[in-house]
Amino acid sequence: MTQDRPFLVRHADLIFALKTFAAAMLALVIALWLNLPRPYWAMASVYITSQPLAGATSSKAVYRLIGTLVGAATSVLMVPNLVNAPELLCLAVAAWVSLCLYFSLMDGTPRSYAFMLSGYTVAIIGFPAVSDPGNIFDAAVARVQEISLGIICASLISSTFFPRGIGAAAFERLGYWLATARELSREALAGGGTRREQRLQQLLREAVELETLQVHLAYDRLSDVGTAQALRMLRPHMLLLPAILASINDRITALGPRLRTDHPGLARLFDDISAWIVDDSDAPQAARELQDRIEAQRPRLGTGSDWDQILITSLLIRLQELIDLLQDCRAVGPALAQGTNPSRVSLRFKPESGVAQTRYRDRTLAMWSAGGAAASVLLCCAFWIGTGWPDGASAPMMAAVGSSIFASQDDPTIGIRRFGVWAAVAIMIVAVYLFALLPPISTLEALIVLLAPAFILFGYLMARPATTSIGTALGVNAATLMALQSAYAADFVAFANSSIAFIIGIVAAIVVTRTARSVGAEWIAHRVLRAGWVSLAVAAEHRGRRDRASFLGAMLGRLDQLVQRLAAIPEIARRDVDNLSQLRVGLNIIDLRRARHHLSPTSLHAIDRMLDRLATAFRSHSEGPMPRSLLSDIDAALAATVDDPGAAAKEDALLGLVGIRRGLFPDSPAYGAHSSLSGQRVA
Repeated sequence: MTQDRPFLVRHADLIFALKTFAAAMLALVIALWLNLPRPYWAMASVYITSQPLAGATSSKAVYRLIGTLVGAATSVLMVPNLVNAPELLCLAVAAWVSLCLYFSLMDGTPRSYAFMLSGYTVAIIGFPAVSDPGNIFDAAVARVQEISLGIICASLISSTFFPRGIGAAAFERLGYWLATARELSREALAGGGTRREQRLQQLLREAVELETLQVHLAYDRLSDVGTAQALRMLRPHMLLLPAILASINDRITALGPRLRTDHPGLARLFDDISAWIVDDSDAPQAARELQDRIEAQRPRLGTGSDWDQILITSLLIRLQELIDLLQDCRAVGPALAQGTNPSRVSLRFKPESGVAQTRYRDRTLAMWSAGGAAASVLLCCAFWIGTGWPDGASAPMMAAVGSSIFASQDDPTIGIRRFGVWAAVAIMIVAVYLFALLPPISTLEALIVLLAPAFILFGYLMARPATTSIGTALGVNAATLMALQSAYAADFVAFANSSIAFIIGIVAAIVVTRTARSVGAEWIAHRVLRAGWVSLAVAAEHRGRRDRASFLGAMLGRLDQLVQRLAAIPEIARRDVDNLSQLRVGLNIIDLRRARHHLSPTSLHAIDRMLDRLATAFRSHSEGPMPRSLLSDIDAALAATVDDPGAAAKEDALLGLVGIRRGLFPDSPAYGAHSSLSGQRVA
């Protein structure tokens, strides 16, 4: 199977490594020709900027340039005015680093890199310039030139030679997502499937990752406008499908094995839908026929309707949504493949506009991370000033870099430690180059040949997801510490001093970060879970018309965070995450909020009473089962709604109530209308 793939695809990692090395050498040669003071920064910038996908390289290049410009300008304003008060200068730099890091963590999108880089660029430019503040402007301009040169070379080589467009990668991922969605849909209708919950989570993750790819599409000249438009059209479908499948799974599980035996018509309908899912021939006409059959089999709910009838109605409505959703994906996919305008495709599934993932933002955690970065910088500055160490500027500089780059991780010390280990490896490699291999070299061509084995290996490691961080740490640190100039001028004492300061900065970042961020995945997961329950409370209280889109975006962001930390979540809360319970309950609450306006006063009173009780319970809930008294409130609302004289509004309200009941109390006995009306406690 692997041999069937094109050569450029099979060897994409090696091609990326060769392209990155070529861009780095091009940047180094031009920097030497222009006689820039630190040509190695142009080379290092290539290894920082380069990404396997051309659009991702271009977007990171833009954000890196913005961050460098802001950081350089801030250095020029800060250092000359505070150089005579070193304590204030250190405090100002630490405050700036922490402020930029805070905004970076709160942004959470690819552009957060610009915020973060704006912070630690001041440390990189400012601290080495303390001994010569008069040249700070020249140093800042030179760094902007060197970084810009590296960015231009990386972008040029990436987009010119064997480019890998994001559009092609997104289309491939979309095809994989659709194939998985079809398989899970058929398994749901069959009432089985192994690792169902984990695969639903994977489906959600794929949708979120596709949305991240879409951010880079604007910078990818290889992709046409139709690719981005198609992804925007399908984004609500992809984000909502896991919740719809989870609801279908839940309803079929609740009805049990008797569903197929007691309702043979439904059994045949399920089989025909499964066949339609895998058969693309005449899909639109077949989809319309299936929708008509679903409508014909929907029970007409009224006084005396039992729990099975209510569940079947809910199930059939979700099946209609599933068919519309999959048919839309089928229609947009071929349009994208054939290069036609996807906007001409008429969508049947039309959720509320504005549905998009909203990144989960924990302000408290961001403040702790920002404070830790400031503390590590100040600690290194105190050591540098106290010892009077001439080469000690590298310590606070690396403390700022290490504390910033890994701040978004659950335990940043793991990333900082790994970075430090591979930075130490890079130091040893550079030492061999500087003091054993480079002295005899007298031509630029020989230098390039000598550098090729190590730096091509670094690029190859960068291209592979499992070793990306290793390759980046080796490539960037080796290029920086080698400090190549137009003439050989290596000094062992200076190299040893800067290397020691480099490691001290990393160690300080580890120590301070461990103290300031002494929390792990379990603590973060608990906060995300609590934030989810608070969002449910807000959904139960709120009455806006854009609730569904905003709630869905926020909950998807939290789900993305929770799925990454499943191992740290208590077992009873893990079940809610596996079944997407919070998401499903919230969506049903919002739908119920709308439907309630068209019901009778009796139904309206019962539903509002239930929603108020839910909101109170959600705000104080952390983990474990919900209070059983809420079940009686839900059943009372169900009983009042079943008796409501309305038609469409009643069915919409019942759909929401069923989803809330099944989401909060999946193991409770079947609903009985008479038990709720008589005041008896259910379950």
